[in-house]
Amino acid sequence: MATASGAPQPAMDEKARRTRDLLASFYNTDPSAAAAAGAAAPASLARPSPTAAPASPLDSINSTSFDPEIYMNVLVQQSNLEGLLQRHVKMAAEIKNLDTDLQMLVYENYNKFISATDTIKRMKTNIVGMEANMEQLLSKITSVQSKSDTVNTSLFDKRENIEKLHRTRNLLRKVQFIYDLPSRLNKCIKTEAYADAVKFFTGAKPIFEAYGDTSFQDCKKASEEAMDLVIQHLQAKLYSDSEPIEARAEAVVLLKQLNFPVDNLKSNLLEKLEDCLLNLQNEPTQASIGDISKTFRAYLIIFPDSERRLIELAQALFSNRYETVRENLKKRISSTDLLAMLRSLWEDATAIDEVIPEAALPAFSLETTRDIIRQHIATAFLHLQSEISDALVRTNSRPNEKLDESQLQTAMDTSKIKVSQGCIDLLQEFHHLIDGNTELLVKLRDLIIDWIQEGFQDFFQKLDGHFHVLSGRSKSFPQESSALDSVQIDKVPTVLVLILAQLCVYIEQTTIPKVTEELASSFSGGGARSYEYGPPFVPGEICRLYRSSGEKFLHHYINMKTQKISKLLNKRFTTPVWIKHKEPREVNMFVDLLLLEFNGVVSEVKQILPGLIRRHRHSDSTGSTTSSRSNPMREDMLNRSNTHRARSQFLENHLAKLFEQKMEIFTKVEYTQESVISTVLKLCLKSLQEFVRLQTFNRSGFQQIQLDMEFLKSSLKEFVDDEAAISFLLKEVNNAAHERCLDPIPLEPPILDKLINAKLTKIKEQNQNMQ
Repeated sequence: MATASGAPQPAMDEKARRTRDLLASFYNTDPSAAAAAGAAAPASLARPSPTAAPASPLDSINSTSFDPEIYMNVLVQQSNLEGLLQRHVKMAAEIKNLDTDLQMLVYENYNKFISATDTIKRMKTNIVGMEANMEQLLSKITSVQSKSDTVNTSLFDKRENIEKLHRTRNLLRKVQFIYDLPSRLNKCIKTEAYADAVKFFTGAKPIFEAYGDTSFQDCKKASEEAMDLVIQHLQAKLYSDSEPIEARAEAVVLLKQLNFPVDNLKSNLLEKLEDCLLNLQNEPTQASIGDISKTFRAYLIIFPDSERRLIELAQALFSNRYETVRENLKKRISSTDLLAMLRSLWEDATAIDEVIPEAALPAFSLETTRDIIRQHIATAFLHLQSEISDALVRTNSRPNEKLDESQLQTAMDTSKIKVSQGCIDLLQEFHHLIDGNTELLVKLRDLIIDWIQEGFQDFFQKLDGHFHVLSGRSKSFPQESSALDSVQIDKVPTVLVLILAQLCVYIEQTTIPKVTEELASSFSGGGARSYEYGPPFVPGEICRLYRSSGEKFLHHYINMKTQKISKLLNKRFTTPVWIKHKEPREVNMFVDLLLLEFNGVVSEVKQILPGLIRRHRHSDSTGSTTSSRSNPMREDMLNRSNTHRARSQFLENHLAKLFEQKMEIFTKVEYTQESVISTVLKLCLKSLQEFVRLQTFNRSGFQQIQLDMEFLKSSLKEFVDDEAAISFLLKEVNNAAHERCLDPIPLEPPILDKLINAKLTKIKEQNQNMQ
């Protein structure tokens, strides 16, 4: 920036420049800004814009064209007294600030000027007399240099002679060392100072290479023989397990200095280490992992380039040891024993990791331990399923042998204990897997809890499928065939199906709530399972599964019993020729067989299902069963002619069907003795009705059916409470025979009662003889 005269301004410091800028911004003394303002002002005066508002005089106080008179006139016109006072106070404050800054600038420049003046004065004082001292120093240096040159000239010949003698002395020492080398090496061998021997020999080796075939031939030969002995001692030390690691490492270093091929030694030592590790796998008690760790550390020190091979050996060692643990899982070891083995392996892996961290043994151990624990949990559930299956199969492995009531009850109780107590025992066994406070278990705790809960979910689902296989309702899987060798699926005992039905109810109502409660109290947490898969254990789903399976097994049992009895009935009604049947003499023998089958159903159901069978004996069971058959009105009707009586009875039956109330025969089957027995009887009687409808009867055949049904009416009351339904179905059988009879004339009531009483008396005598 130039002044008005065009001369450049002197340089100023930062604070002065800042103060000047502050004053310039206040008074707008910048020439460029002033020129721009001056150029803009005439232009605005010459050509006033019709739209732009004129600049206010109050805003031009910092411009070069500032007019005090105009400023004061405008200020007085536009401001009141209070505004003028405020403007005065503001302007006075700004003036005071500017004066203060200007004063500070003057003071600072004055102080700097005084300091510069004092510095110049001190410099003038210190320089006085320095030139004379410098001249004196120069003269002394010149004198010293001349005397030094004189001494060097006088001593030059003697110095050359001394250096020559010194070189000769060193050469003689070397020659003497070469001649003394064999004895030195032998002394080192005796004192086992092999490092000094190698040092001496390597130092003399260049001389032997240059003059070993001439002057020092004998020394070279003796030294080499001594060094061969040194190499043998170093090799023996390297192979010796009793030597410390440092000594063996030093031996390898010395052999390398002698250019001895150590690669073969390394291979032999690594093979020896591999054999040692193999022996450790076969007989773990021979060496501790601490010894193995020290051995690895020694090999790394001795052979630093063998790290990769050592990593492979360490990984192979632990892979084989973990494989041994997997083999032990097939023997069903306890969780405590498994944890002891895994804990030992984890500690060993941690110890080896301190020596060879590149082998990543802790990560490998953690991953392998995770798989082993998961396999252990799955194996435990598989063994429990096998025990439950064996208990069921062993009890019912002989379908042709009928079990007595005590055996059935024992089989049912054993199955319940195997399921319930087996689950509780498993939970107690799994407690050991999460109670430990070792680093390994802490890392896997959430996963173990999830695996246990998933295991119970999968166990109950597979057990349900296995129950269906045992019942013959589905085919067995290959892995389940061994458990079913003693049971032929096409000959499944009906009692086994009934046990499975009741066992499903027990699992739903007792076992699953116990397992759920124990899981909630002792195996809470987890959460390692992804949320997209849902909770690992869903008791509601398992309960619904076993509720459905129990109902299926119950219906399957009823169907099996009904089919067996239906085959008996079918044989009974297809064998005789009913249209040529003889006059009935007694109750047919098939009724005895039918009642015997019903008694078998009652015996099985009574031992397995809850509820009491109503046992009662009617007072008319010995012969007074004619209350509804021997009334006078009915006798009077039966005394009519046969044709009229048959037609009348046919019309009565049809009219009764029209006006009688509809009866619900088949209701929902429940897990009670009464419900199951009643359903079996109803289905059998319904089948009997259908078999009757397929035949054509003469009068004697119809009367035989009438006699059999009347006897069954009194006998079947002992088995069920629903007498009305049984009576209705028996009546339907009679009606079906009546419809299929060519001459439907029923037996006279006295004859009917006589035949039934004779049968009852015969049964009573047989029972007395059996007692």
